[in-house]
Amino acid sequence: MPPIDRSDRAAARVEHSLLAELQPVVEENLHRHHGVAKEWFPHEYIPWSEGRDFEGPLGGAAWEPREATLPEVARTSLIVNLLTEDNLPGYHFAVAEFGRGGAWGTWVNRWTAEEARHGTALRDYLLVTRAVDPRALERARMAHMEAGYDRPDGFSAVHAIAYAAFQELATRISHRNTGHVSTDPVCDALLARIAADENLHMVFYRNLVEATFELAPDTAMEVVRDVVTGFEMPGSTIKDFGRKSAEIAIAGIYDLRLHHDNVVMPILRKLRVFERDGLGPAGEAAREELAAFLAKLDAQATSFTDRREGIRASRAKRAAAMAS
Repeated sequence: MPPIDRSDRAAARVEHSLLAELQPVVEENLHRHHGVAKEWFPHEYIPWSEGRDFEGPLGGAAWEPREATLPEVARTSLIVNLLTEDNLPGYHFAVAEFGRGGAWGTWVNRWTAEEARHGTALRDYLLVTRAVDPRALERARMAHMEAGYDRPDGFSAVHAIAYAAFQELATRISHRNTGHVSTDPVCDALLARIAADENLHMVFYRNLVEATFELAPDTAMEVVRDVVTGFEMPGSTIKDFGRKSAEIAIAGIYDLRLHHDNVVMPILRKLRVFERDGLGPAGEAAREELAAFLAKLDAQATSFTDRREGIRASRAKRAAAMAS
């Protein structure tokens, strides 16, 4: 039997104690969420009159590429967002590991139900409007879900909570901007409705991180540093995610500048990460590392924005040449 790592055992005890102290905050925010969340129904956002049978046992018409009238980058973003939602069982398992009873268990189930609603609505919209190849979409779903989802090694429950705060805000922005570039008012309205849910989820998790700063400031600072410096979207294991995310970034749906200015910095300001007193050496070191990373991220965002202008100009020039 391998020797027991006493530092790991001690860390586990600290985390267990911290989670216990957070339970009243979880319960308070669960009640808050129930009070502000609005009931809505996916079927009311789907243009069912546009639908018809597909090729298969029902003898419908085979899907053809010309039926996809949405801009290609909007379809790409919708598919990435949907496939991300499809992996919900993996996310549920990851966060439910930290407790299936009490307020936390109730929250995890509620959050899962709301996220599942998003996947239902996105798939219904894409299929009814025949915006995507349904067979290719189903194959992509199977491949992505079979790959599963794993939390980063060594990440604690508090890491998972902090990660969710940043990820939910990033998802909200991605949905809203996808709706804008879709040029379809129906799609835009649906994604606005989904984004409203994501914002409430962000607030829930962000409030828990804020409470963690009050209970264990050094731990909270180290966790925020870890999450921000290692952040990647949960859909990063989707096939060709790099190429897809590059096109999404070039279109301005979600890019480094948005990530820095509209996701990371607003949450850090709300948490008062750079104004807090009372940190120990570990917390101060983590804050310094975080500040250095943010400076690099800001520079990378500016560099990308400059490169994107060149890419857009080249594409516009090629398009004009082909049209002439």
